[in-house]
Amino acid sequence: MYNLSSKKLRGLVGAIALASCAALAIPSAQATPAGATEQPIPIAGAAVKPPTTSGTRGIEATSGWNASSSYNAVANNALYNTPYIPASGCKRPNVALNTEYRVRYFEQEMVRCMYAAWRPIIWRAHGRYDVKPGLVVHGYNTINTQCGSVTGPTSFYCSAGSGTIYIPWRQIVNYYAQNPTFAVAYATNTIAHEYGHHVQSMNSILTASWWRQQHMSGDAALAESRRRELQASCLGSAYISANKKAYPMSGGLLTQWKYVVSHSGDMPGYPRDHGSWTNHNFWSLAGYNGDGKGQHAGSCRTFTAAGTRIS
Repeated sequence: MYNLSSKKLRGLVGAIALASCAALAIPSAQATPAGATEQPIPIAGAAVKPPTTSGTRGIEATSGWNASSSYNAVANNALYNTPYIPASGCKRPNVALNTEYRVRYFEQEMVRCMYAAWRPIIWRAHGRYDVKPGLVVHGYNTINTQCGSVTGPTSFYCSAGSGTIYIPWRQIVNYYAQNPTFAVAYATNTIAHEYGHHVQSMNSILTASWWRQQHMSGDAALAESRRRELQASCLGSAYISANKKAYPMSGGLLTQWKYVVSHSGDMPGYPRDHGSWTNHNFWSLAGYNGDGKGQHAGSCRTFTAAGTRIS
């Protein structure tokens, strides 16, 4: 359960990348027969309530926006007209995800590589291309951030300052003990999703979207959140695919990644702020597949998509 301050909360986004953390798809601990594809088996996990849309202040400062400028920022952002995302050329970090130190190393390397790939794209979009986000790899205890206090095994992005990505290491270690391939797919997808929020932040999409959400209520506000979250997943998946020659997404790892993205999103009983499993899968694959020639942010126009695609 989050304890979010209405005075300090600004820019807490991307709080989950897998099934809203309400029922995690934990992999089976059983051995996999030779030649078979490892497949996680969904079982009930710890319930962690996502943040609500009430009491938020948006990121940094949301003053200066109006209905027209904020819509233009999210719907017609220069990011959507940038070239294909270049491959970072980074290989998968050669480390087992079985300790806090190793998870931290893995995630640090992923952030370094994503910064290298996204930097020229953000520059072409006239955004803050030279800002690398911070990274905090945390346990299950309460985390006090500039965006408020968060408790539980929660991944999220706080946009205050230069932006910071928060990743829970114990969750990944637990997954790795049961299914190493699933854990790598989950860790890869989660950091890519959270970095997608950083890309949004550096191009003013995040700020504008928060302004819009603050001036909405009910399902309209939740729909705005879903557009923002689904776009972050799309952008993250685009990076993963753009770099798949150096960091191969094939065989068991690709199977597990597809499982992760098709079992992520809103859960019954929780706010509908991240999108259905079907739509999370749709936008993740939209980013991953691109236009058949390459991957680009233009595939991730969730803010102008039909309502059925952001439900």
